[in-house]
Amino acid sequence: MQLSILTIIVLVIFVLSSAIRILKEYERGVIFRLGRMIGAKGPGLFLIIPFVDKMIKVSLRTVVYDVPVQDIITKDNVSVQVNAVVFFRVMEPTKAIVEVENYFDATSQLAQTTLRSILGQAELDELLSGRDKINTELQAILDTHTDPWGIKVSQVEIKHVDLPTEMQRAMAKQAEAERERRAKIINAEGEFQASARLLEAAEILSKQPITIQLRFLQTLREVATENNSTIIFPIPIDLFKPFIKMLEKKGEEV
Repeated sequence: MQLSILTIIVLVIFVLSSAIRILKEYERGVIFRLGRMIGAKGPGLFLIIPFVDKMIKVSLRTVVYDVPVQDIITKDNVSVQVNAVVFFRVMEPTKAIVEVENYFDATSQLAQTTLRSILGQAELDELLSGRDKINTELQAILDTHTDPWGIKVSQVEIKHVDLPTEMQRAMAKQAEAERERRAKIINAEGEFQASARLLEAAEILSKQPITIQLRFLQTLREVATENNSTIIFPIPIDLFKPFIKMLEKKGEEV
């Protein structure tokens, strides 16, 4: 009698342990009853029918998938290696289990093929400078294809673009040539502005000839500050005009 009661207690405990399910806040359980899906349950404590119901646990947290390095040939025939990261999460657990065999593998394979397809249609300059646009396009395409699976792709980011050594050298030469071009343009602009200022100064000096002599004397003063310099310069004839006039007057008086 006591053995039968103990057996019943053990069976009851076993049945209850098989029937009780506890899921965390970020988990859901998709229930199948005799092979037919009856819905998703959770989070918290709930019961299922032992030996009749089967539960598949699904996490609703965002999954960060690191796309492996992909060998890509761009639109302008440049071979590059690109890797990216995809952020996605399960929005509808029932679809994620019923509509696709393995939603994680399906999403990862789709991300790899889409990355190769989209980047193969872009030129190298666009790939290097227009990543935001490419990221948005990749996210939209992946989200459209994974929506029937109950998956939401929230973000796609290209992490790294690895260029061949020859291309890196060519780009370095191009950047150096561009910097030289800008330096020459800036130098030419400076020369043009300086010549314009000199023209204005010449027009002002031409109105008063004496100012040219004053400028000449000022230049001599600046050069004379160097003690180790020997200066040989012609004396302007204009400096002797007052003396010449005085001599001419004295000659007339005599």
